[in-house]
Amino acid sequence: MEKTVKVERQKRSAILSQTVKTGIIKSNLVPMFAGLTLALYTYDIDPGTKLLDVVFALIGTILVIGAAGTLNNVYDRDIDAIMERTKSRPTVTGEIDTKFAITLAGIMAVLGIIALAFTTPLAALLGFLGLFFYVVPYTMWTKRRTIYNTEVGSISGAMPPLIGWVAMTGTLAHPAIAALFIIQVIWQMPHFYAIAIRRHDEYKAARIPMLPVVKGVKRTYTQTNIYLVLLSLTSFLFLPLSLGLTLVALLMNVGWLVLSIYGYKKNKDSEKWAKLLFIYSLIHMTILFSTVIVYSLVGIFILN
Repeated sequence: MEKTVKVERQKRSAILSQTVKTGIIKSNLVPMFAGLTLALYTYDIDPGTKLLDVVFALIGTILVIGAAGTLNNVYDRDIDAIMERTKSRPTVTGEIDTKFAITLAGIMAVLGIIALAFTTPLAALLGFLGLFFYVVPYTMWTKRRTIYNTEVGSISGAMPPLIGWVAMTGTLAHPAIAALFIIQVIWQMPHFYAIAIRRHDEYKAARIPMLPVVKGVKRTYTQTNIYLVLLSLTSFLFLPLSLGLTLVALLMNVGWLVLSIYGYKKNKDSEKWAKLLFIYSLIHMTILFSTVIVYSLVGIFILN
């Protein structure tokens, strides 16, 4: 009996996890904490005075991203049913009721924005804007209509570092946070282009106009490199703050560009090239934003 109950709980937990997209939530907490810790260091704020704000920022970010992911799953359940990687989502299989999922998303959105409001009003506003841009301009409008859906979606995808920063400061008036935001926006393009190439047939079957599907791999390769050049240039946005961060960012960004060019010429199979870029994109984000977090924490607790 106890074993049956445990299995049932695990099943419900897995269904809930897939519905709110916990993987996306976890990956977005890294840049959120990068913005948060960098703000504490930049403005020389005692972390002890901001513990509650850190907790509310964490809870609010988790809930808002979870709400956005849930609404995305509900709206996209028709095309998710066509794609191999998404056809087992609970919103597609019926393991979770649509009305319940929408209600859950609404509750998470409200509670998440309220939690962020306990830090600063601007954090709550950015949380709402991140949710809105992901659900309406991206999911409901551009995702099925234009190859520029990735660019539109990148706005909401770059909100976490802004939320972390303003939760501590209440202001965006500093070039350091502009650096994190711009880097996060541009990073998403080669990252999602790589996914789109690897899942080309699925996106084509679902009639989603991803760049590789509509314009082909060669155009995607060119556009990827343009964004990687721009990403390399953003490294210098860190220069007023830290030479070390600038060099780390420059090394990671240029390395990505070199890998793209070399990998494309070496691999005749576009999927292998895309897999290389996808793996590197994850390593890139982890190292870069973890470096920002470590740099900030060292500055807060040791150098000061």
